[in-house]
Amino acid sequence: MTAILEGVDDRPFIPTEYVVRLARTPWEQAGYHALRRDVFCTEQQVFADDDRDAIDAVAIPIIAACCMAGMPDRVVGAVRIHEAEPGVWRGSRLAVHEGHRKLGRIGAELIRMAVSTAHGFGATQFLAQVQEQNVLFFRRLHWKSLGTITLHGLPHHDMQANLARYPAHGQDQTWLLRPQPRNRQVA
Repeated sequence: MTAILEGVDDRPFIPTEYVVRLARTPWEQAGYHALRRDVFCTEQQVFADDDRDAIDAVAIPIIAACCMAGMPDRVVGAVRIHEAEPGVWRGSRLAVHEGHRKLGRIGAELIRMAVSTAHGFGATQFLAQVQEQNVLFFRRLHWKSLGTITLHGLPHHDMQANLARYPAHGQDQTWLLRPQPRNRQVA
């Protein structure tokens, strides 16, 4: 058996496919909360023990999961949306697992799914409070800043999505494929 593995690099598994969807199953919801806790409590230390609040009781959780053999395997991205008042929806707690941030598209796909889903539910306005270091990222995704605020002791921007760039849809999930390098063939 070792002869078969000779010359194979010892590389970590890198998924080639992700699913972004509304978190419905118990394992998806547990992974959603665990990821948020890892990012906002452990990594960023914005909250002490848990980042859950009253909004979680009414929010719709959305996850990104890496897939193995075409099946969701582990939650690596999270965001939540809720209707704050009639027609006005908000997104919050956007988090991507540290080991999957280099792909760069997971956060953007979570945002697209969040805004398009809310738009499908009748949103006429979609807002989020975005940490200062992420404002440029959101601007590239067709959001505008409405002003600066301090939230949890950190600088944030109140931001608004351009709903014209996020068509309404009623999809429960979308797929994100990681681009694969092409092997050049020599004739």
